[in-house]
Amino acid sequence: MFAGIREKIGELWSAQVRRLRGAIDPYSSQARAYYTRLEPREKMLVRIAAGAMALFIAYNFIYLPVVDLRGAISDNVTRRQRELIEVRGLTRTYLRLKDELATTHKRTVPAGRDFSLFTVVETALTGSVGHDKLGSITPGIDRKVSDNLVEYRVDLQLNDLSLPQLIDALYRLQNLTIPITVSSLHVKRRFQNPHSYDVELTCSALGKNA
Repeated sequence: MFAGIREKIGELWSAQVRRLRGAIDPYSSQARAYYTRLEPREKMLVRIAAGAMALFIAYNFIYLPVVDLRGAISDNVTRRQRELIEVRGLTRTYLRLKDELATTHKRTVPAGRDFSLFTVVETALTGSVGHDKLGSITPGIDRKVSDNLVEYRVDLQLNDLSLPQLIDALYRLQNLTIPITVSSLHVKRRFQNPHSYDVELTCSALGKNA
């Protein structure tokens, strides 16, 4: 089947070539006859003009298209390289965010409506510095971080702490079994006793939506 198609295409092509030669041959013969009648100097000028025309055709229809094609290929390669670099950068960013998200999920408090950051922090600090040092403890407004995570907050004020008590309180908060973060901390030296401090801090914890 394919051999028959190739044979028909060859016949059509040969017919077209013969038709083209038939159309060109009279003009070609006239040109050769005209060229043979020219003087040697005129023949030289014709050859020079033909060479110039050949150079013009080669430059405009062969060289320039090749240069343009080469430039287009080079631009395409450069663009692809930039795109590859961008994709690699986005891949690294995605993997980093994925790891951070996994770490964040590991540092979340147990899901459940009965969780109380207020109770956890109050119990920890009462056992650390004593209830009398708790100037105030106020539950903050829970903030939705994402569709799956919510941030719990508690604002505290501790009064008349010594430096060892302050360090012990922060250590106790950081080492609870429930992952709690001290998101803000402001320490002020007491005017009456330069060796004691008033402390304002905010504790926060991430939890999964119940």
